Amino acid sequence: MLPYGQQTIEADDIRAVLRTLESDWLTTGPAVERFEECFARAVGARHAVAVSSGTAALHSAMVAAGIKSNDEVIVPAISFVATANAVIYCGGKPVFTDVDPETLLIDPVDVIKKITDKTKAIVAMDYAGQPCDYDALRRIANQHELTLIADACHSLGGKDDDRNVGTFADLNCFSLHPVKPITAGEGGVITTDNAEFAQAMKVFRNHGISDDFRAREKTATHSYAMTTLGFNYRLTDIQSALAASQLKKLNRFTDRRNEIASRYDDLLADPSHVTPLSKRNSVRHACHLYVVRWNETKSGLTRDEAFQRLRSQEIGVNVHYKPIYRNPYYRELLGCVDHRCPMADQVYSEILSLPIFPSMTLFDIHRVVREISRIIDRDQKLGIRSLA
Repeated sequence: MLPYGQQTIEADDIRAVLRTLESDWLTTGPAVERFEECFARAVGARHAVAVSSGTAALHSAMVAAGIKSNDEVIVPAISFVATANAVIYCGGKPVFTDVDPETLLIDPVDVIKKITDKTKAIVAMDYAGQPCDYDALRRIANQHELTLIADACHSLGGKDDDRNVGTFADLNCFSLHPVKPITAGEGGVITTDNAEFAQAMKVFRNHGISDDFRAREKTATHSYAMTTLGFNYRLTDIQSALAASQLKKLNRFTDRRNEIASRYDDLLADPSHVTPLSKRNSVRHACHLYVVRWNETKSGLTRDEAFQRLRSQEIGVNVHYKPIYRNPYYRELLGCVDHRCPMADQVYSEILSLPIFPSMTLFDIHRVVREISRIIDRDQKLGIRSLA
C-alpha cells in the first residue's frame, strides 16, 4: 500500500533520540526548551510552547484566548474535528463557516456573516498546507475585537510573500503527527508574540501548576502552586529531540513536497476529470496534502467509487474532510444542519487526497496517475501526458 502520507526518519533523527535516552531527562527537560527556542526562531515568532499533540495545541490556544461557556468561535466547516472540538472543551460553541470551493480555505465573506455579539475568536485552518487570507481575516478580527487563531497543523514551512506561517495570527497551532511537515511521533506547538498567552499555555499544559519539576529542582524546593485547572499536555524530551532534528530539514521536506505537487499538476493536465485545488499567487504552499476534485459526470465514477477502486490497487488515497457538522456528535449537538455551508457540502462529495510525502519517488507518482487513468478507462480524455 502506498500511503497518503508518511514520516521521513533519517539516521540523524535516530541519533538525536538515542542521545536523549542516554541523558538524565526523558520528560519535560532541557530538550523541550531548546526545541521551543529553535521553533520560534524558525518561524519568526517571539514564543513557542510545545505540547503533547496538535489537539492539545488548539485546546491550549482556546484557553489562552479566554474562550468560556457560551462564547462563539468561528471555525471552518471543512477541517479535522479537533478544530471544533477544542472550542467545545472550553464550553464554547463552534460556528461553522463556509469555504472557498477553489481552495477549501475559510471564506472571509461568510465569516463576516456569522459574527454575533457572542463571537470571541476566529479559527482559520490552512487547508492542505496553504495559508489562508490572513490580511482579510486580520481586518475582520481587529474590527470586531476578536482573537485570531491559526490552525496551521497542515502548513508549517509555508509562507505568504515574505512572512512565515506561524506569525499570521495571535495564536498559531501546529501538529507534530507523523504525516505532518515534521514529526515528533505525536506533539504540537503554539507560537505567539504575546508573552501572557505563552505563559498561560505553559501553566495550562502542566496541570495548571505555575512551575515544573525541573524548575523546582533548580531551586531545591518541593513547593508548588496550582493556580488554575490545567491538563497534562507536556511534550517529552524524547519527542522534542526528534522534532528538533526534523526541524532542521523542514525546508528540504517542503521543497520536495512542492516538487511532487508540481509533477502531479503536470501529469493531471486536463481539469475536466480531476481538478487540483487552486493556489493563491502570493503563497508558498506547504503541500501537506495534494487534494483534487473528482468530476463524477466526466469520469463516470463517483468519488467514493474512485476511492474504493484506487484503494483496491493499493493506492492509499484519503478524504480530507467531511464537514464537521455532519458527524453524529455535532448533528445531535446542533440539531438539523443540512446546507449550513453549501460550498462545503458540495465539495465534500468530490474531494480526494492523493499520496504525497517527501520520500515518494517518481515511480510512485506515475503509479498513482496510471491507476487514476486505468480506473476510468479513458486515458486520452483524462489528459494524462505520456509517461514513457
